[in-house]
Amino acid sequence: MSGPVRVFRLRYLSTKEKKEMSRVNFSFAFLSLMTLTVLGCGAPDDAEDSSGDGEQTQTSGGGSESDTSNDPEVILIDGSSTVYPVTVAMAEGFSKASGSTNVKVNAPSGTSGGFKKFVTGSTDINDASRPIKDKEVQLCADNNIEAVELTVAIDGISVVVNKENTWCDSLTFAQLKAMWEPDAKVKTWKDLNPEWPDEKIKLYGPDGDSGTFEYFTEKVIELKKECTDDYQPAVDDNLLVTGVKNDRYALGYFGYGYYLRAREDLKGLSIAGAEGDPVSPTPETIESYEYPLARPIFIYVNKNRLTDTNMKDFLNYYLGEGQALVSQAGCVKLSEEVLEQSRKNLTDALPE
Repeated sequence: MSGPVRVFRLRYLSTKEKKEMSRVNFSFAFLSLMTLTVLGCGAPDDAEDSSGDGEQTQTSGGGSESDTSNDPEVILIDGSSTVYPVTVAMAEGFSKASGSTNVKVNAPSGTSGGFKKFVTGSTDINDASRPIKDKEVQLCADNNIEAVELTVAIDGISVVVNKENTWCDSLTFAQLKAMWEPDAKVKTWKDLNPEWPDEKIKLYGPDGDSGTFEYFTEKVIELKKECTDDYQPAVDDNLLVTGVKNDRYALGYFGYGYYLRAREDLKGLSIAGAEGDPVSPTPETIESYEYPLARPIFIYVNKNRLTDTNMKDFLNYYLGEGQALVSQAGCVKLSEEVLEQSRKNLTDALPE
């Protein structure tokens, strides 16, 4: 190992410092984005493998994994399923704006699954729905990699039920914990409320490699990466959407964009945190962090790759012109102050 262990991080501003965000039409634009034939391959619904190995890819300007994986000029991206639609939109937009065909976005492996590749130098950028961990920073340093952290958008983890669920409109953290904690005693809707159906709650959620899973278990269950075994996990959030959509008594959670895309078939619940009244996930409540499951999302960049002009151009697009695509991809744009901090973080990491 050479040099100190470092990770470039941002300073976060309070929510009171953020400016009012422009209203954007999320739903139709996101539906259109996710059904496009992007970068020469299918959209996330077309992924054949939900095991999280990230074998399917989307490559700007066409091409395939076999003809680009060993090309040092290609930018390889993996990681979070929540950030995936945003990065796919950025890769497509960058390709149109620059003519570059050298950005490849793997089908998502999950935040942790993506970091397993990133720390070895197998990928250049990792999409992440949680901050990098100290042990991942150390693994990077062991391989002479420095991770540059860029906050790129805000997500609100959405808790959803089937559209035919007429009895539940909101839940508290305490109720969610009672359903999701290890050895949970709550098994049916009636266990939560005696006036609700005596039917088993079929749970759907991200798998253990997901940053969304880690955030939810720590925030709601107050445990690190622990929850009930009695749920259906998946790395592909589309599978979670389908599970809840097809079961009247189901409940699941995943990124806000996936809820927006399927809201004709799902009902999003208002959520009450440890204190306060239930709040629905909307662009405004997520941007203000009033919604209790709002959280920033990131990309992490291998600093060694910042000598590459194509990489610098792509990141400048991501934090510049491409920010107009964030809302279309189902996430919430950053305030100008936080976005400026990301740009400064990138500038500070560039080689002199």
